[in-house]
Amino acid sequence: MAGRTVRNRRISSRAVRAAAAAACATLVLTACGSTKDTGASGGGGGDGSGKVGVILPLLTSPFWQSYNDYVPKMAKSEGVDALKTVNSNSDPSQQITDINNQLIQGVKGLVVAPLDSAAIAAGLDQAERKGVPVVAVDVAPEKGKVAMVVRANNVAYGEKACQYLGKQISSGKVVQIMGDLASVNGRERSEAFRSCVKKNYPKLKVLEIPAKWESDTAASKLDTLLNANPDIKGIYMQAGGVYLAPTLQTLKSKGMLKTVGQKGHIAIVSNDGIPQEFDAIRKGQIDATVSQPADAYAKYGMYYIKAAMQGKTFKPGPTDHDSEIVKLPSGILEDQLPAPLVTKDNVDDSKLWGNTVK
Repeated sequence: MAGRTVRNRRISSRAVRAAAAAACATLVLTACGSTKDTGASGGGGGDGSGKVGVILPLLTSPFWQSYNDYVPKMAKSEGVDALKTVNSNSDPSQQITDINNQLIQGVKGLVVAPLDSAAIAAGLDQAERKGVPVVAVDVAPEKGKVAMVVRANNVAYGEKACQYLGKQISSGKVVQIMGDLASVNGRERSEAFRSCVKKNYPKLKVLEIPAKWESDTAASKLDTLLNANPDIKGIYMQAGGVYLAPTLQTLKSKGMLKTVGQKGHIAIVSNDGIPQEFDAIRKGQIDATVSQPADAYAKYGMYYIKAAMQGKTFKPGPTDHDSEIVKLPSGILEDQLPAPLVTKDNVDDSKLWGNTVK
């Protein structure tokens, strides 16, 4: 997930069953498969009309705050009648309740950023029984029916961070501050970084901090790790939205925050592409970040939910917006949007969404 402060919560099977049972069973959502328009698939009148509910995972991260700001703008540009966004406050159980509440209100489509890759299945089941199509943003569900997942390639996030640090550091210790491993995003970024280092940079030793998208956890564990390993040469932060500030503060408190070019500088690569990361790159505090497209998440979340409400389906292959639709092992389709590496060389590029936020 793009920067979240998810509390260490897990939905019990009892809670999931109770949430799922709260919905009434009516229609069944038609699966997607090809690019041909196969007619109405439930939810809407076949013309993409009807209210659309938009459920956020949280609003404590600059990334999700920006996404939230983009939603009404992109809904308008795509001709989608989106309701006011709902914030699940980092609580997977609350997110299931939020989905049910939106369905009770009679929405004809849902755009959801799942908090938990597995637990979200209960909410997807509710929507399917109602005949309401769902588009997932940022996180791919492990199971359940969605019309499309709108997401960047999270494996590429870990690989890009690995490649960058590997070119900067010939040998020594590097740290990856991981996300929640209950999330497919956290798992993919972690494994990709780990595997890339092992394969391409065997002289680097990877130390890991499971931080569950929590800033306090990241700061505390990084402080402990640096006490035992003051010779750290690189850091990979999987979510700048929650890890940037605590990481920089921890390094500063230990006298270890050196700018690029200074002796003792710790090379740092992040994920998100928020303005704060760009400022840190300009100041030389961090070296790079992978820009996760908050604007495109909002735009194509709206694009695909309207298409789903019209009964349109898609198939794997290149798109007309520089991305590629792939079929996941679960059978779900995912539009993998481009997420460029940002360094001092391109940090001022006006096309980067992080440079358009005021």
